[in-house]
Amino acid sequence: MEALDEYLGPPVVLEDESDSSDCSSRKRHKSKLPLAKSMCVEAHVESSFHKTCRICLEHVREAMLHHRWQEAAEYMASYTQVLEDRSTVKAQPDKELVWRMSTEILHHLPNATVTDYNIIYERMKHSGFKHYLMICLEHSFHLMLHGDIEAAKHQVSIAESWRHGKESVSQLQRIRLIHAYRSLLDYIMWCEKKSTLSNDNPFESDSQGMHTFFRLASTNLQEILKNPGVWDPFILCYVEMLEFYGDNEEAQKVLNHYAYDNSFPPNPNAHVYLYQFLKRHDTPDKKLMKVLKHLQVLVPSHELMLTYSCLLLQSEKESHTQKALGVLLEMLDFQCWRSNLDVWKCLHAVIHQLLQREERATSVQTQMALRNDWWPALHFTSFHAKKDLEENSELFEVKASLVEILCPGQSPRYTAEMQMLTS
Repeated sequence: MEALDEYLGPPVVLEDESDSSDCSSRKRHKSKLPLAKSMCVEAHVESSFHKTCRICLEHVREAMLHHRWQEAAEYMASYTQVLEDRSTVKAQPDKELVWRMSTEILHHLPNATVTDYNIIYERMKHSGFKHYLMICLEHSFHLMLHGDIEAAKHQVSIAESWRHGKESVSQLQRIRLIHAYRSLLDYIMWCEKKSTLSNDNPFESDSQGMHTFFRLASTNLQEILKNPGVWDPFILCYVEMLEFYGDNEEAQKVLNHYAYDNSFPPNPNAHVYLYQFLKRHDTPDKKLMKVLKHLQVLVPSHELMLTYSCLLLQSEKESHTQKALGVLLEMLDFQCWRSNLDVWKCLHAVIHQLLQREERATSVQTQMALRNDWWPALHFTSFHAKKDLEENSELFEVKASLVEILCPGQSPRYTAEMQMLTS
């Protein structure tokens, strides 16, 4: 109690207000009690302008929710007056809302024209600077989809030269994205020029300006690819152009960098692109297997793992055969490969090769040690036997020949179904 009294201080005695001396004394004394929050909060007075905008927005949302797009467009035409709001608190969110909703409505209007889109995009770009770059990029996408590549490139070029205030991190990232899509548009124009070439003289491109587009695209792409990220479509465009001009060494260098540089995020596609490039240029199997080995670590269920296991099996090395066994079993750990005949046939070939070397106990059983609890339920039930017999009898025969090897004594229902149906 003493500590509490010390915190509160001496009590304040309230006297009659007519006593001016006591009143002045009370004014000089300030209580140490914390001020309580007022229970009565002044209500926010909504202006008629904001009320009209709010009601209009509710109508727009209701119409969009029920896919009444024409009605939504009529209400949106009125709601755009919110762009005239000078309130700094609500201005930016409202502008983005108008941008997103307007374009969504136009996408669903059958009579919407490119001019309608242009009007919306231009108005939104000039209503503020926060979303300027992304609106330019989206405008470019729309023009690209409608086949107006020149206009799309013009929009991206405008965005490339646009700056506002001190360059922020987010602004820098968007500018990089703008540069990337500018390169993609140069690539598209390069492809258009390439399609007009004669097969007899493919290098007449310089006279038609084709090489100019290649130079513009490659310059930007070289800079873009120095920044870690997922740049799949841009990588493919760049490699295609390099291959066209016979610079396969540079193309492989770009793909190697994209796949193996640790500063880039793990990307299975990077290894797929490298494998496909090497395959096109008749690279030895040893190098192909090296690429697929990295892909297997990232995506053990990838469709190229069947190719990888076949390459390992063809090498006929003991370690490669054991590796192929592991690759195939990991594929079959995934439900999507359960009924794939090619995978099971390849597994049968691998196990047959191991049995010839008398390595069944040390290889197959070691690999199956962690699978014995759940593999029978995944692959070898009576339901699976009946379904395999109905849909693919060859698959049933291959699996039946492997039941006792993979799951000895644990999958009698699969073979029992076979005996019952064949008897």
